Amino acid sequence: MNFAILNVREKAVRLTGTGLKSSDLLGCWHLQTVWSKGDQNANPFSSWMLRSLDARLEIEADFEGQSSELRLSNAVNFGPLELKFQGPGLLKGKRPLLIFHFDSLTLRIGGIVLLKKVLPTPDQKRMPFFALIERNPDGWMAARGRGGGLALWVLKD
Repeated sequence: MNFAILNVREKAVRLTGTGLKSSDLLGCWHLQTVWSKGDQNANPFSSWMLRSLDARLEIEADFEGQSSELRLSNAVNFGPLELKFQGPGLLKGKRPLLIFHFDSLTLRIGGIVLLKKVLPTPDQKRMPFFALIERNPDGWMAARGRGGGLALWVLKD
């Protein structure tokens, strides 16, 4: 997938929306490619580095949460060491936006928790989000983050 195609799709989605539902996003998404804000060329070093660290976004249905419909985890691995941020998420609007925040950070080696920390909730106006562009049936998803960068993920079993 290249920037030009994603850019055309993003413009169309701003007008018509995606029709995506929470259930369309469930799974483990491995980061494939990133584009910095304002750049039409993928950032090869950042993309390679994040793939090497097994960067992934896990999205699950949140059956225990009170006002959230999703639970997100963002994780990377350094060999046996895993750094994972977790928190609630919610789809909002017709585009839609996947609004989330991380309420905990966990550092593990193997199955042993080395550090678990509660994180503060950001101000409502500063909540991170992904403006979803497409969740393709072929198993990829593209979104633009709050900071303007573009990301492409691939769904893994």
